Amino acid sequence: MTKESFTREVLAAEKSLYYVAKSILPDDEDCADAIQNAILSAYSRLDTLKQECYFKTWLTRILINESYTLLRKRRDVISYEDYLENVPSEETDQYPELWQEIAELPGKYRVPVVLHYVEGYSTKEIAGMLKTTEGSVRTRLYRGRNRLRERLKGVAGYEAY
Repeated sequence: MTKESFTREVLAAEKSLYYVAKSILPDDEDCADAIQNAILSAYSRLDTLKQECYFKTWLTRILINESYTLLRKRRDVISYEDYLENVPSEETDQYPELWQEIAELPGKYRVPVVLHYVEGYSTKEIAGMLKTTEGSVRTRLYRGRNRLRERLKGVAGYEAY
């Protein structure tokens, strides 16, 4: 992979990287640090990428590791209100209750839900990123959906299907 194609791929994945980092880290500055560290790490280990078609998945996996490393270092607690304050407003303006409930999901459900439903990754790709089985990912998605469905019951515009 050339320097130009690396840059092009990183820029194309920019928004996705933010959402993934945001699903793990509550603070925008931490997200930016994790993304920057992931990009630097990916560039320095570019020779370990086996197939260019999996670049985004590979970079996302590095970002997840960087985000959790940063989270372990900080161990700060932040309110969900502060978390939602940092999500881009065009996303939260449309479905504020949904974003609030996603933010309140435990991390083991929140990360797969964001990766699958917001970023569009397959269960196979998520399993690779989270170093777990596809069955575990499907279970976490199922439980995350059920929690969201239960918590959003009775909220206008979120009728259970």
